[in-house]
Amino acid sequence: MASTLSSRLPHLPSKPVFPPSNSGSTLLHFTSKTRFDQSRFRCSTGQTGFFTKLGRLLKEKAKSDVEKLFSGFSKTRDNLAVIDELLLYWNLSDTDRVLDELEEVLLVADFGPKITLKIVESLREDIYAGKIKSGSEIKSVLKKSILDLLTSKAPKTELSLGFRKPAVIMIVGVNGGGKTTSLGKLANRLKREGAKILLAAGDTFRAAASDQLEIWAERTGCEIVVAEKEKAKASSVVISQAVKRGKEEGFDIVLCDTSGRLHTNYSLMEELVACKKVVSKIVNGAPNEILLVLDGTTGLNMLPQAREFNEVVGITGLILTKLDGSARGGCVVSVVDELGIPVKFVGVGEGVDDLQPFNAEEFVNAIFP
Repeated sequence: MASTLSSRLPHLPSKPVFPPSNSGSTLLHFTSKTRFDQSRFRCSTGQTGFFTKLGRLLKEKAKSDVEKLFSGFSKTRDNLAVIDELLLYWNLSDTDRVLDELEEVLLVADFGPKITLKIVESLREDIYAGKIKSGSEIKSVLKKSILDLLTSKAPKTELSLGFRKPAVIMIVGVNGGGKTTSLGKLANRLKREGAKILLAAGDTFRAAASDQLEIWAERTGCEIVVAEKEKAKASSVVISQAVKRGKEEGFDIVLCDTSGRLHTNYSLMEELVACKKVVSKIVNGAPNEILLVLDGTTGLNMLPQAREFNEVVGITGLILTKLDGSARGGCVVSVVDELGIPVKFVGVGEGVDDLQPFNAEEFVNAIFP
């Protein structure tokens, strides 16, 4: 292999020196006479393995926490329970009346007119074609239709953290959506699975934001980078410092908070673009994830926010919060169908462990038991 490498790099004055086989590194070392970029030869297999394992652990943990997801959607499930009553004594002559009432129930749960009509008309066709012959079959087809919508439009719900350390995750959203709290809960979940986490207090606009994140850092045992108290710094500066530190000190993941902003405020939205640019200059391929936090209690009103944020910075995933306090869980399906952006986490309670990795099948079973 050494001779082959030498033939490919004839301009190098010295031969590569391989590290001992038990060093665990696949970095090729060159003498000081060469000015070749050593980082190009660094193998990221170990880092890729770490992030793959982390994703698997999060997925397994989510499966064991199905009960939390189930209880978190109790209000939506209670509203949709009327469907069982509608279908209990269904017969063919009642089809139009039952489907009209089903349509109303889905609209109230914020599935949205587009999805609701699509599902109801598909059911109507199947019933009159003789493909569906009982109320239980109607419910099964209904659940399958919703699951297919979720999995076909945005199938990848796991975090995509790449293969370079540190992976960088930016958390964005409007004021009051639960952005900083979601970041703290995400840090807690990742830290418990063995990741070394650095927090970046990039919300330099809201006075209490840094203090709130410092409390989360102490609570989760994570390191944090904050702006100097005596002079406020731009969000991009704080995030830049954090990512540099994360790279130098071997952190696995840097979680970056940002200032809450209305999607209609052009100058503040442009600040997010600046944050994204400084991160990409420090770590190639970063940020790995840009997660938009949306307040689940706003239902379909979240769609304009999501569209605008996506156009400006390119959203890779969604965190839907406060769904435990809302009967509008159908908005999960609407936002995925409209935008094709996967939901990666859902907030189903106020506890530190109540930010759950999203699983489409478990979600459907939680709202349609």
